[in-house]
Amino acid sequence: MVVGLEMNSFSPPFLQIEVARKSYGTRQILKNLQLSVQQGEILSLIGASGCGKSTLLSIIAGLDGNFEGQISLDGSKLQGVSRDIGFIFQEPRLFPWLTVAQNIAFDSNDMHRDSAKLTKLLAEVGMHGYEHVLPKQLSGGQAQRVAIARGLFSSPKILLLDEPFSAVDAFTRMKLQDLLLNIASEYGLTIILVTHDIDEALYLSDRVVLMDQHAATSRQEFAVLQERPRNRAKASLSHLKADILESLHAAHAF
Repeated sequence: MVVGLEMNSFSPPFLQIEVARKSYGTRQILKNLQLSVQQGEILSLIGASGCGKSTLLSIIAGLDGNFEGQISLDGSKLQGVSRDIGFIFQEPRLFPWLTVAQNIAFDSNDMHRDSAKLTKLLAEVGMHGYEHVLPKQLSGGQAQRVAIARGLFSSPKILLLDEPFSAVDAFTRMKLQDLLLNIASEYGLTIILVTHDIDEALYLSDRVVLMDQHAATSRQEFAVLQERPRNRAKASLSHLKADILESLHAAHAF
């Protein structure tokens, strides 16, 4: 079920996801899942723990190749990890012995050559002046800003985020959400976000996909038609939130 207007069906999908089967031992996590994402779209995946959201991100990122199916980006099949796809985890996962700058440019073969890019990213995530600081000296929100900059360092076309703001306070979370939207707009990024926060999904996304843990092939999609910048308290978002909550209950997600 799609609530609202669909994306332009005549536009070829930028990212095509086809997972015929993904299992852990005898437990089937995903089956016959097909999902298309348009370039520049922000898509949120919601659903109960264990329904395969994070597993799907790992498959798209090339971190989990043990599945039946294929992932195609801009018409080409992806195999293994690609620099076109950045991944930001729930925890920042910074290397404690490296400075902020070294963490961001970890994949660089020449930090001097990439210094301009590094300086630009630091400014964009609000971490200018923290180049030589170690992770232990950062707050949770600051560490996640560094993780976002690291995810952008390879100039990816797609950014995957697995509950990236769940460990910070509510005010910092809102700040990071706005940071993500600004970066997505500037870089023209396609974003897939896993979140348990429906308000976050509605604030950030063009589409919200509900995955059902009891039916690996079943999902529902909700289009978010309100233009950005969005009012978090707007009635239309509240009505859509009620629809999603009702579907979550129906899918036995609680």
